[in-house]
Amino acid sequence: MMSSCHVGAVAIFPITVALHVFPDADPILKDQRSRQRILETSCRQRNLTNPSKRITSFLSNRLFVEPRHKFIFCEVPKVGCSNWKRVMFLLTTNLSTKAEHIQHDAIHQTRLLKRLSNFPPEQQQMMLRNYTKVMFTRDPLQRIVSAYRDKFLHSAGYYATIANTIKSRFRESVNSEDAVTFQEFARYVLGENPRRMDIHWMPMHYLCDPCNVNYTILGKFETLKRDADYVLKTIGAPSDISYPTIKRYNESRTDASVSGEYFASLPPGLLERLFRLYKLDFELFDY
Repeated sequence: MMSSCHVGAVAIFPITVALHVFPDADPILKDQRSRQRILETSCRQRNLTNPSKRITSFLSNRLFVEPRHKFIFCEVPKVGCSNWKRVMFLLTTNLSTKAEHIQHDAIHQTRLLKRLSNFPPEQQQMMLRNYTKVMFTRDPLQRIVSAYRDKFLHSAGYYATIANTIKSRFRESVNSEDAVTFQEFARYVLGENPRRMDIHWMPMHYLCDPCNVNYTILGKFETLKRDADYVLKTIGAPSDISYPTIKRYNESRTDASVSGEYFASLPPGLLERLFRLYKLDFELFDY
């Protein structure tokens, strides 16, 4: 849930590109400039930039910090964040192991990864001013299909409770053992307050506040490997550390073809409402 607790002013500057130049990086630099320009323009046109805004505890908990390489990463679930946490774990511990050997649950439970909220306000401000800050995004509708497949076709525990809530809301029999359908999930999402959604389908701009945090690099899931390599070069990561391509489940990744099949099951009006819900993500991140 969104917290109203404020812990310090965000260091806000015009959204410009602080990029390290590499001999073979021209296409990457071009993409970065384009992404930054589109983001800056959209933020300005929608009056979303607030120089006096103070960082919330919600945001400071989304920002993972690796001080040795002066690296800050904003966690956006369903956009490769588990693998980024594996990378940050290796950067933090300097262990001679492979990211592929770090279990999914372990990387999300470890206390060795630090968040911005773990540091005092003055140090937070120093980090926000001086560290390489990175945010990765994904096509908003593919992201929610990925969240649905992960949490309602595979997961138990907490998401089983949400599944029961969805069934009680949209079915006559709460005891139905059939999995939550994508249409039921979509209707549930549309009934939520966007600022208080589960982070796995909360709009990305609410998670990372890109209009007020001057992200140095804007990566995309669609160019993940290339952008991840660029991030690691920029922060000076050891050459033996690379971004892994680990998948939790043995199934095809959620791409345009897979998500298209799910959206074909929705009535046109429902799909249109989903577009409206994630409209700002589409606009800010150029999807």
